Amino acid sequence: CVIAVSVFFYAMSAYQNPGPLATNTNFVVRTGAGLAEIAGSLERNGIVSDARIFRHVTSTYLQEGESLKAGEYEIKAGASMKEIMDLLKSGKSILYSVSMPEGLTVKQMFKRLADDPVLEGELPAELPVEGSLRPDTYKYSRGTKRTEIVSQMAAAQAKLVDQIWEKRDPDLPIKTKEDFVTLASIVERETGKDDERAHVASVFINRLTKGMRLQSDPTIVYGLFGGDGKPADRPIYQSDLKKETPYNTYVIKGLPPGPIANPGRAALEAVAHPWKTKDLYFVADGTGGHVFAATLEEHNANVKSWRKLEAERGEDPGAAVDATPESDPDAAAVKKKKTN
Repeated sequence: CVIAVSVFFYAMSAYQNPGPLATNTNFVVRTGAGLAEIAGSLERNGIVSDARIFRHVTSTYLQEGESLKAGEYEIKAGASMKEIMDLLKSGKSILYSVSMPEGLTVKQMFKRLADDPVLEGELPAELPVEGSLRPDTYKYSRGTKRTEIVSQMAAAQAKLVDQIWEKRDPDLPIKTKEDFVTLASIVERETGKDDERAHVASVFINRLTKGMRLQSDPTIVYGLFGGDGKPADRPIYQSDLKKETPYNTYVIKGLPPGPIANPGRAALEAVAHPWKTKDLYFVADGTGGHVFAATLEEHNANVKSWRKLEAERGEDPGAAVDATPESDPDAAAVKKKKTN
């Protein structure tokens, strides 16, 4: 009896006292690992001095249904067995993150997930619908499956779209959530400036209302290259404006058949609550933003200024186009409607 009491107090003392670990280290508890396996691994890695003591004393602390949780943990130098048990029981493992900027396609998002060195498992064999994944930074612990992140992204985007769609302006010429996300994806790809998204959205809303083609460059790109995106060294040529793809809004009227990217909150909000303007055109201003115009004449003057700026920079202003060409057949049709 005296021996048993002595062994008990020795074990409890060893369990509470500082451990042998000299420097902070990471320790992984694999999914499905039992207490005996975890204890043995801790001892082999020099984190605890006696696996048997860790196993037996830890079992007395765990209530029915409790366990040490899978994950990757940072164990501090000199951590006692009790401190290690508390950490592994808490599940407060090291968190990693994967970032998905606004405006990526589903294919581009999947590539980021595939390239992540910590995530595990395969990606879904079938790509989700374009526009259905929420751009954001997602935190996860070691052992998280790629499919889990995809499910999280899809659920987050569906919830966000529902919330914003329900509070949209009542006079929008957009009647379905699918079209709402499609237009938001175009706005997302047209500008990265927070303070002009709602202005860009107003241009497209105005053009839709008047029955004018949207004439959006990013829709040309998606029609030509799909979810892979345009190569960085490939400009948009004047000839591309006439390419007959389902997404080319220089050719088709109305919206393309689906989103061209995954829009974030700001772009969705911009389409739900666009500025009230008469603007029908915009073109790059050379500073990362755009200059807007209500008439084709004003727009042509803005295009001329932009091309002059490009020429001064030594770039070829005639090789590519931005926003709209200098002639707009839909503008003439709108003028004719007004005079009739």
